Amino acid sequence: MSWQPSPDWQPLTAGIGQATGGVWRTPGGEVVKRLVSGVTEPRHHAYWERQALVAESGVVARTAGLRAPVCRGLERDADGITLRMAHVAPYEWAPEALAEALGRFSACSVPEPDWGARNVLRDRLRTVERRGGWAALGGLSTPAIQALWARRETALEVLDALPRVPTHGDAHPANLLGRDGDDVIAIDWEQFGLGPAGFDLGYLLLGTDVPLDDLVAAHEAGASRTHHLPSAPPSGDVRGGAALVAAYTGVSRAAWALGRTGAGDHVERLGRLASIVDEAVSHAA
Repeated sequence: MSWQPSPDWQPLTAGIGQATGGVWRTPGGEVVKRLVSGVTEPRHHAYWERQALVAESGVVARTAGLRAPVCRGLERDADGITLRMAHVAPYEWAPEALAEALGRFSACSVPEPDWGARNVLRDRLRTVERRGGWAALGGLSTPAIQALWARRETALEVLDALPRVPTHGDAHPANLLGRDGDDVIAIDWEQFGLGPAGFDLGYLLLGTDVPLDDLVAAHEAGASRTHHLPSAPPSGDVRGGAALVAAYTGVSRAAWALGRTGAGDHVERLGRLASIVDEAVSHAA
């Protein structure tokens, strides 16, 4: 008999992410996430077991700035993994406070597990290439966007040369959900790993309307608070990484969204990213 959720669980979502088969709230207040078999390469950004391994290992259970919810247990079966976590009450964070927390997290010393995501942006751009690049943008493409696409290999080399720091991998405000003192309780760690400085800040930038200058300043302030932790990467590296990640991710999202329901948000944000695209082109020169 195949796995089925308990009938008294309340569905929270039909499943977000390639390996997510559903999320529920139990009568006892736990959150249950069902992971289904998918990508089996442990370094790939979509490796299906990663969220369970993050919870099981406790690698980010006590990190400063950003940490995972408390794991209540997990069960493996022939069809997938059932992950049980403490419920995380949502808290309305200011974007600058999230950037500050990401700064503290980036300064943590976290061992890199052999199942941690690597080359997230490179993997995603390879997928975009197979789908025809950014051709779908048509008249929305600008000379700067065209230059950004042409320089993508150089940009990836620039990111490879940046300091490697702990990264959540999908630091959108919707995933930076709860609060424990000054720390953020984050959900959906499916792309966790060690990545280039500024990676998480680039994703945060895409989900806010706060200028990059302000986010970088808050990130640097957070890193400077953690005197007992290793030195954080220089703010210039953080800014460069954030600009590159935000530009390539934001343009790719807009190109993918065109012709689909809800494309307007991505296209509107593309217009607001013009200065970030220009900056990213300069970093990839």
